[in-house]
Amino acid sequence: MDALRQARRKRGISQIDLAERMGSSQSRIAKIEAGDPSVSLDLILRALVASGASRREIQETLASGYPPAGTA
Repeated sequence: MDALRQARRKRGISQIDLAERMGSSQSRIAKIEAGDPSVSLDLILRALVASGASRREIQETLASGYPPAGTA
């Protein structure tokens, strides 16, 4: 998921740092960024918020049709 990767990198946050902020694991962050269909929409939104993504960035991500229908 490019939106999360971009938001995270824009703010200088590593996958490990983001995982710690969320109480998750680095491997889950990697799965989100890879667009793994097993990742829930809830986790994606939590990651975006924890990364410091703006409301606009979150809205644009959801408006773009992510996650694809039937995968969240």
